Amino acid sequence: MSDSSVSKKIRIGCGSGGCTWERLEPTIELLEKGRLDYLVFECLAERTIAAAQKEKLKDPAKGYNPMLEERMRKVLPLARANSVKIVSNMGGANPAAAVDAIIEIAREQGVSGLRIARVEGDDLLERVKDYYDRPLWDSGLPLRSLDGCIISANVYLSSDPIRDALDQGADIVITGRVADPALFVGPLKHEFGWDDSRQDKLGQALLLGHLMECAAQLTGGYYADPGYKDVPDLHRLGQPIAEIDGSGDFLITKVEGSGGLVCVDVCREQLLYEIGDPSHYITPDGIADFSRVSFEQKGKDLVLARGGMSRGLPDTWKVNIGYQDCWVGEAEISFGGTNAMARARLAADIVKKRMEITGTVPDEFRTDFIGYSSLYGEELSGRFTPQPRGEIRLRIAARAKTKETVTAVVREVQCMYINGPAGSSGITSDVDQMLSVENILIPKQDVHPHLVWYEV
Repeated sequence: MSDSSVSKKIRIGCGSGGCTWERLEPTIELLEKGRLDYLVFECLAERTIAAAQKEKLKDPAKGYNPMLEERMRKVLPLARANSVKIVSNMGGANPAAAVDAIIEIAREQGVSGLRIARVEGDDLLERVKDYYDRPLWDSGLPLRSLDGCIISANVYLSSDPIRDALDQGADIVITGRVADPALFVGPLKHEFGWDDSRQDKLGQALLLGHLMECAAQLTGGYYADPGYKDVPDLHRLGQPIAEIDGSGDFLITKVEGSGGLVCVDVCREQLLYEIGDPSHYITPDGIADFSRVSFEQKGKDLVLARGGMSRGLPDTWKVNIGYQDCWVGEAEISFGGTNAMARARLAADIVKKRMEITGTVPDEFRTDFIGYSSLYGEELSGRFTPQPRGEIRLRIAARAKTKETVTAVVREVQCMYINGPAGSSGITSDVDQMLSVENILIPKQDVHPHLVWYEV
């Protein structure tokens, strides 16, 4: 590698971390002050794309991230003015409609000279029956066991089509389902020419992508515990920036003056987030080994990351299967005062006895006392909170194959105002059909991503 390649530095910011909704002010701050080359929006979680497919079935013009228009109206002019390229999976279940919306916004705002690449090939719904004999990741049952319920099937694509788009001059790359780190690995492959033979470099690229993909979790989000792990100005949390050169070593930082913090402990927590075995984290871009990763504090809000490795490519790629699973009904009611818990328990007992009278038998039923045992159950909660508090909110939940069954459970809680214990208040209830997610593995040779181009 030439000295110029090693000395070349690329700065990537992340404006969204796997959530449908995200704050916009920190992203504007990134564009205005972050000296970025790339801005990534990572907007998909496991169930998100199934929910997006459900929206697309209702309206063929929808199915992409619902913040796309709001976000692009804010960032397009700034990104163009600062020569920042945008890479995002905001396309969700409908990348074509997402790009149409971006083009319309660009024209409204007079932003021109854009080359936009759309990555296609992740949506396998029309071919899903070809894999009916494949075992489901969690249950081991064949995929055909979900026949009639499947609403989405999306394979986690690698970074290669993103790299190809950038190689061909894309200013914006919009994808559907790709592996989360791929949104960052693609630009690095493009900028530094790294390929599958450079396992040390790809390991660092995967490490960068994994750390950055959840955005503000790398600047103190989901970290704070007052008096134990304090985070300054969490109310105006900044988004992270990664600066990397051709050596593969990179720095994590944020905009100076923004809220939050970048420190070794935050980076360590994020390293272990959602990966299972740190020495064998499988992605379509490589099997990452993070077991030798080290972090070093180099200054205020500045951490050096080293030691990521890749152990070759997997032969199979994961497919995310979204399906209509069941109906869930939930109802809550509050009790206050010195005998609140006893009255809440009485209400729960009434609901159970009413279910026996009406013959209501859900597949799953649970009772939670929010404020006392809703997170850990009574056996554990009783150890550190032996005395229930003076305010208890009873939650009753049921799961069943039919809407009628869970509705019958919910109605029993709704009757508590005049049929239950004294002093109740604040009844709420909801009945909804649940989207669930399973996964299968398929040969990567079965996947054929391609690019569709647009110009504004």
